[in-house]
This record gives sequence, C-alpha cells and structure tokens, in this order.
Amino acid sequence: MKVFILAGGEGTRLRPYTYTIPKPMMELGGKPILWYVIENLKKKGFKDIVITCGYEHGKIIDYFGDGKDLGIKIEYSIEKERLNTAGSIYGKKQDRTFAVVMGDHLTNIDLSKMLDHHKKSGAIATIALYKSSLPLEYGVAEVNGNKITGFHEKPLLEHLYNTAIYIFEPEIFDYINEKEDFAKHVIPRLISSGKKVVPYIFDDVWFDIGRVSDYEQLRETFKIMKLFNDLR
Repeated sequence: MKVFILAGGEGTRLRPYTYTIPKPMMELGGKPILWYVIENLKKKGFKDIVITCGYEHGKIIDYFGDGKDLGIKIEYSIEKERLNTAGSIYGKKQDRTFAVVMGDHLTNIDLSKMLDHHKKSGAIATIALYKSSLPLEYGVAEVNGNKITGFHEKPLLEHLYNTAIYIFEPEIFDYINEKEDFAKHVIPRLISSGKKVVPYIFDDVWFDIGRVSDYEQLRETFKIMKLFNDLR
C-alpha cells in the first residue's frame, strides 16, 4: 500500500525553530520528526512512500533521498503553493487503497492493523482516532429539576481526537477539490453524501507537535523515550 506523508506546512507556530527548516525536520533525540514517522511505517511493512513537501523541501530531500539507504522507496511531490491536506494529493490519483499520514506527528500506531480494520469495514475512508481522557478542574453535579441526583468530583472527560491518519479507497478522489482540507471539507462531504466512514480507535502513543511549548516539553517526556526505544 502506498502511503502519502504530508510535510508541506511552514510550521509558523513553531518559530523560531522553523525559520530555516520545515517542521518535520525538527529534531528529537538526534533525529528529525519525519524520520520517526518513516521508521514506524517501515516497521509495520509500508515501504512505498510519497512525501508531499513545499517549504524548505530541499532539506527533506537532502536528508532522505530516494529512501534506498533506509530500505524503502520515497517519491516527492513538491508544492509551489499551500494546497492543504487533501489538496496536496489532489493530482496523485490512485487505483488502489492508500493511506495518508502527517509528517509532523509522532505515533507508534500499527497501520497494518488499521488497514485490516478498514478492509473488513468496506468503508471508503477510515480515520484513526486517539482515545484520551482529560480531568475537569471542578466537581460536576447532576440536577433533575430542583434536586441534585448525583455529584462527581473532577470527572474525566473522554475524547476521541482526529489524528489526521487516514486510509482511503480510490473513490475518495471523486470528493476532493483543489486546495481543500480533509477534516474541514472532504470528510464532512463524504458523511453528508451517505458514504461509509469508520473510526479506528487507539490509545497508545500519539503527539501533535503544534506549539513551541509542545515541542520543548515533548523532548523531556517519558513517552517519547518509549517511542524512541520502540523504533530503534
């Protein structure tokens, strides 16, 4: 299965780190974020990769080349302008099932298990959702009329986050227009059209490095060290 890695963003929220390098090339543990993305795919058996890149794309190409040294095949799709997530693959129509992942997210998701789940579902699209719980700062009361029927001290709220990891059937290209975003445009269009879109829920490791504080804290966390050990 071909995997598209989206690595074209400028990472403006991560300046000054991204003034001279693209966000996926920011280092953690001596390796660029994109290296961990590729290694996780390789570990799960996916070796046919297309990297869509734009901003400072030469630094990505210089580092990874054609992927031969990593035992994989890498092609590049260079964006001359911002195309957004769906727009970045708009001109790359496929004739078989394919995946899309982000080049600046860290995860150890097993894409092979997600692919099995997708095939069994018969869906046009499968979205990986990260399961996490956030504690509220205050107690929450349950009220029925003028009577308190329950009380929960600082309950945990469970959330399912869109990780922007997708598996699609080729038919998806019938629902993509230029410069569109998967989450904002394409997925809602699929749902409103009655197409089958299914979740793949996981709760292991996933980080979206969106801000300077995220990046700096991530370097110090136990979880990222666990990820490094898993991928090495």
